[in-house]
Amino acid sequence: MKRKSQDCPSRLPDNSAVKQQQLPAYRLQLSANKILSGFFATGVFCLGVGVILLLSAKTIKEVEINYTEKCANCAKLRENAANFDKECNCSIPFVLPETMKGNVYMYYKLYGFYQNLYRYILSRSNSQLVGTDVKDVRNCAPFKTSHNGIPIAPCGAIANSMFNDTIILSYNLNSSIHIKVPMIRSGITWWTDKYVKFQNPSFQNLSSAFAGTTKPPNWPKPAYELDEEDPGNNGFINDDFIVWMRTAAFPTFKKLYRRLHRIEHFTEGLPAGSYSFNITYNFPVNRFQGEKAVVLSTLTWSGGSSLFLGLAYMVTGAVTWLAFFSMLAVHLRLRERKMFFLQQ
Repeated sequence: MKRKSQDCPSRLPDNSAVKQQQLPAYRLQLSANKILSGFFATGVFCLGVGVILLLSAKTIKEVEINYTEKCANCAKLRENAANFDKECNCSIPFVLPETMKGNVYMYYKLYGFYQNLYRYILSRSNSQLVGTDVKDVRNCAPFKTSHNGIPIAPCGAIANSMFNDTIILSYNLNSSIHIKVPMIRSGITWWTDKYVKFQNPSFQNLSSAFAGTTKPPNWPKPAYELDEEDPGNNGFINDDFIVWMRTAAFPTFKKLYRRLHRIEHFTEGLPAGSYSFNITYNFPVNRFQGEKAVVLSTLTWSGGSSLFLGLAYMVTGAVTWLAFFSMLAVHLRLRERKMFFLQQ
């Protein structure tokens, strides 16, 4: 016997405004005047922001000292791997023509060093760097273990190539009095890197945490002895190590090395005068035909001295205005043609 239609559940949606698609809606009506006004306002905004950013970047004071050729004797010494235990120092005098007021930052800058190579970026152990397992070296080729088969900590190509020059800035009051400028290394890393991505193993004695591992081949000392002055700045949470492990996108880059401690003679910043960089040369660059430099720079509310962001806003504003004038010309021409046909 056939089932009655009343017994079958209805497949019709409920008779509500939502399911019947009867909700009130607003349909945007774009006229030529509204579109042209939007393009004009966007162009004005982008050009204005670009000019402000460029003017802000121009107020930054920056000094760059390239010491590749000036420390040529040390560079030649470092080319021979047999001289790894020999210390080489060089001093580079320079004159600061203007006072650098406010916060002053010291960077090291490398030319021609490609940190963006795919295999180089992958050569690290994240489980090791967060302190979970210091012997986990699965992804660290070709720097996984020593020739004796001992796991390397920290392992990988990035850690092994860490920048290890020592740079000290001195203020020369006269030919006989040299004052060491107080520079501090704390506060140079990203917060997430320092407290999330990099952690030491949970051991009371840090050297015991690294038991059964060995240092990277290019390192003069193990990770738990990186900072002899501050015991809390050793291991995977060493500031210089964390800064280096954040790889750069381009072959020419600079990384934050130190920042000025504004005390005594330097409460207002770096006064104009005679200075010198005393460098312990350890990081070889001639092998890859690169160069090294030290940069002293101030900062503004918009960041560093890079003009990229300001120029990007300027280009965007210029292209928007070009589109605005093109559409305006087409709009006026079409309106004149329409008026001409209406008058006939």
